[in-house]
Amino acid sequence: MNRFRVTRSVIPNLFTAMNMFSGFLSIINADRGKYDYAAILIIIAAVFDALDGIMARLTKSSSELGVELDSLSDIISFGAAPAFLIYSTYLHSLNAAGIVISSLLLIAGGFRLARFNVQLVGFNKEYFTGLPIPSSGITIAAFVLTYYDNGFFEPYKSFIIPLVIVLSFLMVSKVRYDTIPRPSFHEIKKKPFHFIFIAASIIILIITSGKALFYIFVFIILFGIFRYIFNKFSRKI
Repeated sequence: MNRFRVTRSVIPNLFTAMNMFSGFLSIINADRGKYDYAAILIIIAAVFDALDGIMARLTKSSSELGVELDSLSDIISFGAAPAFLIYSTYLHSLNAAGIVISSLLLIAGGFRLARFNVQLVGFNKEYFTGLPIPSSGITIAAFVLTYYDNGFFEPYKSFIIPLVIVLSFLMVSKVRYDTIPRPSFHEIKKKPFHFIFIAASIIILIITSGKALFYIFVFIILFGIFRYIFNKFSRKI
């Protein structure tokens, strides 16, 4: 008689499930007009997404199944939920065009995750090819939290369509974005700038009560773009 056995992979998979559940709750809240809650739940999903990776390393239970499950949860929390949130808050006013534009976050995110899974070699990566879908989702959520107050006001609503298009393009692009380094002396010595930036970001978020989150992610996104352009030109010289 086979006994039910709890494996170490249950722990990270539980955080992955909470990521998925948070994304689902975000969609429900956006549908009910509770846009602040919907945006916050996307950010909470990102926390669970980070924790499942940490727990997988701590328990040494990284697996291909975990990667696939993580991608399925990410497409809900950082693809469908942000797309529905930005559609509900503004793009619905553009009718069919709004549906198409908002869906780019979901479609591009799906392609980005599929490419990541196909190209995955091992579970430790120095960088991501294309903007990670959680970064896109958090950027949309932070934008709503920062600028939505019973409607977007000028000039910020003029940025919505370009923002959605740029984020969607970056997810399927070849622009490189660094992974979050592990908190160890070796990593601090290897990537001091990363840890300085993380520490500075945490301090700024505390001082501004989280209101600087959108600007921090805009900086991360622009830094990746400028570095890509610089590397392209430096190779030609």
